[in-house]
Amino acid sequence: MIDAETRALAERVLDACRARSWKVATAESCTGGLVAGSLTEIAGSSDVVDRGFVTYSNAAKMAMLGIPEATLAAHGAVSRQTAEAMAQGALERAGVDLTVAITGVAGPGGGSAEKPVGLVYLAAAAKGGRLTHREKRYGDIGRSEVRRVSVIEALNVLLEAATR
Repeated sequence: MIDAETRALAERVLDACRARSWKVATAESCTGGLVAGSLTEIAGSSDVVDRGFVTYSNAAKMAMLGIPEATLAAHGAVSRQTAEAMAQGALERAGVDLTVAITGVAGPGGGSAEKPVGLVYLAAAAKGGRLTHREKRYGDIGRSEVRRVSVIEALNVLLEAATR
């Protein structure tokens, strides 16, 4: 169900996490579980993947990941602050070693001048307090393509965090 590029990258993430005996969780909004789906597409991934949080709504972000309402009110669901809070919330709630979070505007609507279609924020959190983030501006390349390249970027973020 995933393309060869995504499969190869997912396999590298799983291998890097296995080398450290790490468990992983995802916290996804605009990708709707596609990052977790890419990892679990690989047979034997259950020794690494613990769970995935699909938190499409603000209510889900607050209930499942403990995102403060004040963070969402001040910065919005699509923001660096929310992505970082999602990654940290998944780390705390799942009790894993590494998480990746992703939130963005996949389109075709929903964008604004400040937060255009194709804007995506990613964050990774690891035990020991390491938190990284990335902002991507893909442009209005179509909903499916925004989601596809966002999954690849999320896997890259996981791989970098697992090999640091």
